[in-house]
Amino acid sequence: MDRDFLIELFAGFGPVAIRRMFSGYGVSADGINFALVLRGAIYLRADAPSIPRFEAEGCGPFQYEAKGKLRTIGSYWKLPERLYDEPDEVTDWARVAYAAAGRAALAKQGKVKRVGKSPKKRPRKT
Repeated sequence: MDRDFLIELFAGFGPVAIRRMFSGYGVSADGINFALVLRGAIYLRADAPSIPRFEAEGCGPFQYEAKGKLRTIGSYWKLPERLYDEPDEVTDWARVAYAAAGRAALAKQGKVKRVGKSPKKRPRKT
């Protein structure tokens, strides 16, 4: 898959940025990464509300092998291959993935640890 194909595929969604990532591409909009293109497949961001949609299509999460173990990244699920020729349907799937990525970004913001000076310890009362 090349950049031109991806731009055309996601055209109905709107303008996307396609950047080299790992051995493939990351697809983002408004600074939010919502898709990965790796090993000849497209993986969309997914979460609890959207995973059943992928499961209904018989698709699974992104997996890779490292140090002899199979690793699963449950936040990215494979786009059904039948959709590669259906840009109108891809638009809907991309919107769902973008929403999932947005929710993940908001959740992550809530978990950010504060960096800086630690609070001063108060003397103990005896």
